[in-house]
Parts: sequence; C-alpha cells; structure tokens
Amino acid sequence: MGVPDDDDSDTVIIQKGKGGEEPNVITVNCPDKTGLGCDISRTILDFGLHIIKGDVSTDGIWCYVVLWVVPQSSSSKVRWKNLKVRLVSVCPSCSVSIYLNQPSPPAISSPVYLLTFCSSDRRGLLHDVNQVLSELELTIQRVKVTKTPDGHAVDLFFITDNLELLHTKARQDETYEQLRAVLGESCDFELQLAGSKYDNLQYISSLPPSVAEELFRCKIGDNEFHAQALSSDMTKLKKASVTIDNSLSPGHTLLQISCIDHKGFLYDIMRTLKDFSIQISFGRFSPVNKGQRELDLFIRQKDGRKIVDPEKQDAICSRLKVEMLHPLRVIIANRGPDTELLVANPIELSGNGRPRVFYDVTLALKNLGICIFSRSEGIVQQIVIGKFTESC
Repeated sequence: MGVPDDDDSDTVIIQKGKGGEEPNVITVNCPDKTGLGCDISRTILDFGLHIIKGDVSTDGIWCYVVLWVVPQSSSSKVRWKNLKVRLVSVCPSCSVSIYLNQPSPPAISSPVYLLTFCSSDRRGLLHDVNQVLSELELTIQRVKVTKTPDGHAVDLFFITDNLELLHTKARQDETYEQLRAVLGESCDFELQLAGSKYDNLQYISSLPPSVAEELFRCKIGDNEFHAQALSSDMTKLKKASVTIDNSLSPGHTLLQISCIDHKGFLYDIMRTLKDFSIQISFGRFSPVNKGQRELDLFIRQKDGRKIVDPEKQDAICSRLKVEMLHPLRVIIANRGPDTELLVANPIELSGNGRPRVFYDVTLALKNLGICIFSRSEGIVQQIVIGKFTESC
C-alpha cells in the first residue's frame, strides 16, 4: 500500500516492502524533462536511501520510472511522506503551461539560519548532530566547529530547511527536542536567521597550489594512485567499462556501463548526463552481481539526435569514468602542526552538490575513532575541511 497522502495524485507512488526485508518501490509517472533522472536520484540519496535496481522509459513527452530502494543504514528514519512531497516537487507539472513551454517561476532561495550550540565534547558528537539535522530535513550549508580548552564544543551550523517551516515555533521546538535527545539537557541552543554572519563566511580557505590542483583536477592520470593506498575494490574501479554503440537502434545511442558498486552510483551517472544535456529514453539498472553494477541506457541529445560525434562520445565516456573512479576527492595533508582532511565533490551545473557528503565524512571519522578537534569550514557541498587527531 502506498504511503497515505492528502494529495491523491499518482505522480509519485511509494510501496513499502513487507516486514522491512523486501525493498521499497518508488514509481514516478510524470511529464519528461532533461535531467529528471538526476533530480530523482539526488532526492532519494538525500533521504538516505540506496537504489538497488531500476527501470526508466519515456517517449520524450511522458516519463515512467520504477526504482527499488532500501535504507543505507538500519538505524535510518525515513520520512516517506516527506520523500513523496520532495519527489513530486522535482517532477514537471502536468499543467497546460508545460505544453505551451511557458517558463517556470524563478526559484526562491531558502533563508539561512544559524544554529549555535555548546556542549561537552565527545568523540562522534559532530556526526550525531549531523544525523539529527539530516533526519529533520535540515540541510547544512556551512559549519564551524571549535573545541575550547575546558573540553567543550562550540558549534555553528548554517542551515536551511527543506520544509520551509523553520520560522515557526513548532518546527524550532521539534529541532530543539531532537537535539536534546542526543546531546542532553545541559546543552545550550540558539537559533536565528544568519543574515550577514553567513555572508561574511562566503569564501574557501586558501590551499597550497599543489593540493588544490590534485583536489580539483578534472582528469585522473595513470599515476594517480601515488597519493593514496587504494583497496582492491578501488583498484578495480580503474577498469570500469563505459561503451557507446550506435548500431543497435536507428534513433538512439546505447550507453553501457559496468563498474564496482559505490554509494550514489546512479546519481553520479545521471548528474553527468544532465550536465551534457543528454536525454534518456530507456534504461535498466541491474542489481549488484559480485560487487559489479551494470547499466544499459538508450540515450540521445537534447535535439533528439543520436550521439555520433566521436569527440563528444569520448568526452562523455571519459567524464563518466572519472566520476566512477572518484565520485569524491579525498586528500590528507599536513599544514603546520595540524593534519587536515580535505574532501571535494563535483557540483552540478545547476549548482546542486552531492547530498550528505558532510554526513558521510563525519560518520567515517566516528567509525575510525578519529576526532575533529579544531575547526571545519567550507561550503559543505563543495569542500569539507576537518582538522583531526587520533587522541582527543
């Protein structure tokens, strides 16, 4: 049975798996647009869900998508009703204006709030707060973390509310209640509009040219393994297969992808194709087989033509290989007496960054027993900088 909703629209239908053992099925049925697959997969990733398989088909006007998803963590709390609302919001409207090609109203940016709290410091604190904010659908835009000499953490989170309700007392009380459940009653909180405090932080810390070049370069060379020791699975990513075939369909180009599975695999592919303005007419995303992902997509250019230009074919294949090899760029660097972890992820041409990067980074550090002891600053969706030590 689909998740109940006051809106009886069939644009998005969610069927929850039985007993928590079967995957949940998300069906999207709406007008088509270039990049719709990217927007859908990004939203699903943002809710902490993993797409295990999927099918998509479109006639260029109407699109039908079926995705089988499971939570990435057994402890994740998925707000299914809110997920449906978010998915409907990224789908084109069925109104007459779509068919008349009338422009959509300009998007209004969400106000940025400053959440300040002070509490006793402990290992994993930053991730625990991050998890609460993620479950509340509060997006972290920027964060500053400071550890005081007396063992307290003073954290500044610049956040936006996906529900656009943070100005209400009920929403603020819900946020305080969830945070106190994690941090304890002794914590002090303050929530206010960020205003100029956020504007004054709109910069990225200076990086040595050599570090910046390695972190942000677009191409990965054959010698790129020198900077870090990779696991056997990561080494296999080097052998990822991306092929383009124009012989099987008179009107479409077949794109075939095979590589080691990783979190956000489908999003990384859809994001890349969206940036190239590629339309997907039919696609099948197979379940993991011995750690491998297989994806077959029949695609075409925005003008409806096949992709026959060899240079464009090479550009698409090369970019896809780079994104599968390094969906995130991770560098550990020494700057003076401190050790810094730098993580950068690609940004869509639309300006959206990869969801939950800061969440995943803080979770990894918590699981490794590594403490962020000084300050983390940066535009979270672009770069996260954390100074850490193995002894807190």
